[in-house]
Amino acid sequence: MIQVINRSIDILEYVAQEVNKPKLMGNIAQDLNLNTSTCANIIKTLVSRGLLKRAEDEKGYLIGSRLLEISNGSLGFSDLIERTNHLFVDKPKAFDENCLIAILKDDKRQVIFNKPSSQLIQATTPTEKTAYDSSTGRLLIAFLEEKDLLLYIKKYGLPNKNTWPKATSRIGLFEEIKRIKNQGYALIEDSVQVVGVATPIYKGKKVIASFSIYLPSFRFNNSVREDIVKLALETSEKLAE
Repeated sequence: MIQVINRSIDILEYVAQEVNKPKLMGNIAQDLNLNTSTCANIIKTLVSRGLLKRAEDEKGYLIGSRLLEISNGSLGFSDLIERTNHLFVDKPKAFDENCLIAILKDDKRQVIFNKPSSQLIQATTPTEKTAYDSSTGRLLIAFLEEKDLLLYIKKYGLPNKNTWPKATSRIGLFEEIKRIKNQGYALIEDSVQVVGVATPIYKGKKVIASFSIYLPSFRFNNSVREDIVKLALETSEKLAE
C-alpha cells in the first residue's frame, strides 16, 4: 500500500468526523501519530486540491467543497452553481417559488442547488429522488442520447404505474419522452401536494442539468402555468453555456 495515500485518507476521515468543527493541524498530527512536517505537507496538498479548506478564522481545517462535490455527484458543476447564485442575487423577486438545479446520478435525480422561496407555505423535495418520479428526472432522461437512454432502460427498467402511469411500457415511455422533448419542458401536476416544472440546461448541444420551479399544488392553476413555464425556460436558457 502507498503510505502517503493512506495518510491522506486518514486525515480526511479524521476531519470529516465532525464536519462543522475545524481541526487544528497539531491535533491532526498528534491524534494520527504523524510527523508534523509530513502532516503539514499532506494538508497543504489537500487544501490546494479543494479536499480540505481553512476555517474562516484561519484556525483549523474543514472538509473542502471539492470533496462534497465528489460525494454528491456535482463535481464539475461549480461554474453552473456560481452562475445560478449570481442570477438569483440580481433578480431575487422574480423567483417567488422554490427553485432547484438537478443532475442525473444513476437512477436518481440529485439536487446540486436549491433556493427556497419567501412564501409562508413551501413545497419540499428530497435531495435524492427516483428520476422517474420527478419532473427534473423525467426531463434529464428524456434528453439522454438514444444509446444512453436504451442503456438506462436496460439497467433500471421501466417506471411502475404508481410512479409514472403513462410510461409503464416501452411505447408509453417513448411517447412521454417525445412529448417532453417537443414541448421543451417536463411538468408533473398529478401529485396531490407538489407541482414541478423542469427545463433543460445545455452545455453546447448536450443537456447537463435541469432547472426546476416547484410549488404547492394549491398555488398552481391555469392562470400561473404559462408564467411559470416561461420563467423556467428563460432561466435555464440564461444558465446555459
